[in-house]
Amino acid sequence: TLTDDNFATIVEAVRQGRGIFDNIKKVVGFLLGTNVGEILTVFFAMLIWRKSPLLPMQLLWINLVTDSLPAIALGMEPVEKDVMRRKPKPKTEGIFAHGYGLQIIWQGAMFALLTLIGFLIGWKTTGDLAAGRTMAFFILSLTQVVHSFNMRSGHSLFAIGPFSNGKLNRFAFISFVMIIAVVFIPPLASIFGLIMLPARLYVYAVLLAFVPLPVLELVKLAGLIRHHKK
Repeated sequence: TLTDDNFATIVEAVRQGRGIFDNIKKVVGFLLGTNVGEILTVFFAMLIWRKSPLLPMQLLWINLVTDSLPAIALGMEPVEKDVMRRKPKPKTEGIFAHGYGLQIIWQGAMFALLTLIGFLIGWKTTGDLAAGRTMAFFILSLTQVVHSFNMRSGHSLFAIGPFSNGKLNRFAFISFVMIIAVVFIPPLASIFGLIMLPARLYVYAVLLAFVPLPVLELVKLAGLIRHHKK
């Protein structure tokens, strides 16, 4: 702006600034939402059954792998096409304005509910607490990878192109491969306190893990998650 004295440069600087703010908001929302899910999962399981659905090492692994890698990619999300059609933000507007904080909480509650359902199914179906923990670990870690795609935009994922962020695609794939490795390779699974499950339980786990995708699409379609435009 200072070197070329060009109005177009000012417009581009504003566009990039809005994109940076959006990406910060996406990363914060993703990390807080997934961590709220983890906290509520452990809290309610201990409250109801006096059993933890996740071991400390499992929680640490989830935070290091399925939280961190997708969050890095979300921070590099391309600027949305309609970013310059939005109203200017007031100086005093915080990152949790327009119900964003509430959105994070209910998303975290949804992750916790899905994880607890899987934990209960695995535990009661087999009678083995380790099976319930395996289900909880698989669902919660996979759910977070799926949810990273939801967080890309306030628009429908299919409108912006579900795989248009190449970095997220790569990081999500790496996270997915690491999840599969920990769950299905016996030496790794034993380190994390996981066991092999009947095939149908893995199907249930995958179905539960993908629930946030249609839920968030319906919420976006209803206009409950949107940007404020002119």
